[in-house]
Amino acid sequence: MIPYFSSTTFNIGPITLQTWGTLVAFGFLLGTYIAARRAKQKGLDPNLIWDLAFWLFVGAFIGARLFHVFFYEPGYYLQHPLAAFDPRQPGYAIEGGLLASVLVLWVFVRKYKLDFLAYADTLAWGLPWGCGVGRIGCFLIHDHPGTLSHFILAVRYPDGTTRNDLGLDLSVVGFMIGLTFLALDRKPRGKGFYLGMFILLDSISRLWLDFYRIVDVRYAGLTPTQWLSVPLIGVGIWLIMGSYHRKRAHRA
Repeated sequence: MIPYFSSTTFNIGPITLQTWGTLVAFGFLLGTYIAARRAKQKGLDPNLIWDLAFWLFVGAFIGARLFHVFFYEPGYYLQHPLAAFDPRQPGYAIEGGLLASVLVLWVFVRKYKLDFLAYADTLAWGLPWGCGVGRIGCFLIHDHPGTLSHFILAVRYPDGTTRNDLGLDLSVVGFMIGLTFLALDRKPRGKGFYLGMFILLDSISRLWLDFYRIVDVRYAGLTPTQWLSVPLIGVGIWLIMGSYHRKRAHRA
């Protein structure tokens, strides 16, 4: 069992920082750094990755917030519409952020006439590591408590119960996807492969793990993220299959 660690804020000298926000920001920077290094290895412009990072962050922030507002707590925000625009309010859904980031990337590559799949693959390479770090913040504030469990990664809560903690579980998933990418990179892959693989593995993990959540809203037994994960699994498979066709066409 994992002991219960908790941290909502920490101090650096006279400055008080939010634990969750700091780890999310650090995860975003780490993912961007890894993606920029990957871009250089693949003959792409790493400076464009850094230029794009700001807009991706803004898009992800807005998308994550809107997805939560519209699908997780629509009743509350209909009664308190101004709270939807308050960044201090809790509630951000990463899937909404990822969808918004794809839209931002599409606009960016269209503007600069870049290869969408090449840059999407590069960014996807850094995503698992960024998610892995950012989700540690979710674990430390324990905003995703799960069902009772005796699993080795279950967390012993202050009331004596041992529960799945989805922040910790999703952090582990992120790092595992990153390690999977390293193993898969031993062979050349067609464009779109890593974007598709991230979408597939992340969506499968969310479809599975959300069954262990105890506080999220559900529609017909599934959380909003689970409903979104179902078609995204198909998108991931489609991108992976397409990457094999593109690889064969390139060889020909």
